[in-house]
Amino acid sequence: MFKKTLVGSFLLLLSTLTFAQNKSVYTPLTDNKCKITPDLQIAGNMSGLCQGVANYKLQIAVDDERMSVSVIASAQKTFDLDFWGYFGNFSQIGEKAEWRMNGKTPVGLIVRYDVSDRGEGNKPTSYLMISKISSTESCVVAIVKPGKNQNAEARKLADSASNKPCQKVE
Repeated sequence: MFKKTLVGSFLLLLSTLTFAQNKSVYTPLTDNKCKITPDLQIAGNMSGLCQGVANYKLQIAVDDERMSVSVIASAQKTFDLDFWGYFGNFSQIGEKAEWRMNGKTPVGLIVRYDVSDRGEGNKPTSYLMISKISSTESCVVAIVKPGKNQNAEARKLADSASNKPCQKVE
């Protein structure tokens, strides 16, 4: 019994150390740092291409005061994270993306997502959208609601994102 507990404790410590090695790299998601392209067919719609990390890029979509993000993988494959599928109200992404990196490889992505879900004129709710990142699959795996430890919880979820299933849009 003692040996089994010792082995279990060692494996837990090893997995904690693996996640502890992950670091954050931030990239801007602002108009002045991304290449913005207006949609000439529909007023108010536009997209932006923002530099990411390790040959990844982020594509920002704006449609009727709602925003979403797609991940463009190094092989030019695009994964739509479909933020507006989770929240139908007016929304805005934060000014930066936080990439959780294991060495030079991104394993997770955290993007702040402000949603006007409390009615007009009220302060929006600020969620953190957690996505797994890989060259074969990128998707939202968790949404962290506002709270005291929101950022720490988001980093922990992003560090283990590759082991999580994609969330379904309701």
